[in-house]
Amino acid sequence: MQGGERYNSISDYLKKEFGNKTVKLSIDAGFTCPNRDGTAGFGGCAFCSEGGSGELASHVSAADEDYSSSITEQIGRLSEKWPDAVYLAYFQSFTNTYAPVSVLRSRYYAALDDPRISGIAIATRPDCLGDEVLDLLEEINRDHFMWVELGLQSVHDETLKAMNTCYTYEVYEKAVDELISRGIRVVTHLILGLPGETEEMMLESVRSVCSRKIFGMKLHLMNIVKTSPLYRMMPDYIPFESIEDYVDLVVRCLEIIPPEVTIHRLTGDVPRKILVSPEWSYRKRTILNLINSELKKRDTRQGAAL
Repeated sequence: MQGGERYNSISDYLKKEFGNKTVKLSIDAGFTCPNRDGTAGFGGCAFCSEGGSGELASHVSAADEDYSSSITEQIGRLSEKWPDAVYLAYFQSFTNTYAPVSVLRSRYYAALDDPRISGIAIATRPDCLGDEVLDLLEEINRDHFMWVELGLQSVHDETLKAMNTCYTYEVYEKAVDELISRGIRVVTHLILGLPGETEEMMLESVRSVCSRKIFGMKLHLMNIVKTSPLYRMMPDYIPFESIEDYVDLVVRCLEIIPPEVTIHRLTGDVPRKILVSPEWSYRKRTILNLINSELKKRDTRQGAAL
């Protein structure tokens, strides 16, 4: 376990990989989603915000694809705290493989060609990885540090249908197998606290995802936000009654994740102005401190239950 921590944090992994603190620069490159434009569905996933979960990303005009100003602005804010940091371009908002390959190529390389950028992370849906897209990702992966994030959320198809994701677990399985076969790092995104799911269902999602050789995992606290369809559907829904309930579940999830899997997230980032519940969700540092304290209290760690 790196850094003496009780879980394999991506920050420790990247510091070992690049030799310095490594920071993701969030970029909104102007993509949309097949679940919004009618290709797969309408309205987007029920849990997704109006901004495609990219409210914290810096917008880059899709017309000029000029990333330099966004990169400069973000580095300017971060350089005082981390003067020697390494930077990755993080394509975060909406579905970042949902465009013609020629467009994807120009936007990815617009970031990678910036000498201040040392790698790339691409967030997408499992149903937006056709052969040409996979070929492009494989090409980039040969010469650049890269991972692809797949928004799965749950392995339970009844949950995915209820949340209007318009894809199934089988689609995810095919996507992750294709990426891994090409040597591409895969980070899987799961949401804890989706409506209708028991704790055992959530733990089953973790176990199922870890049955493949993924590079990393994101565990995201289910946040109800004002701009999501889920808020209109279930305005009074509370995913977890308390921070302690959430912390307990996260600790049990970590215990069944293989030690080599990098942990990219254990809670969630949502602007407080659009957060509805859990009302304590914005206290990210408190949640992480409680998780670390509980791991220490139980004298347990990532992979301990395997």
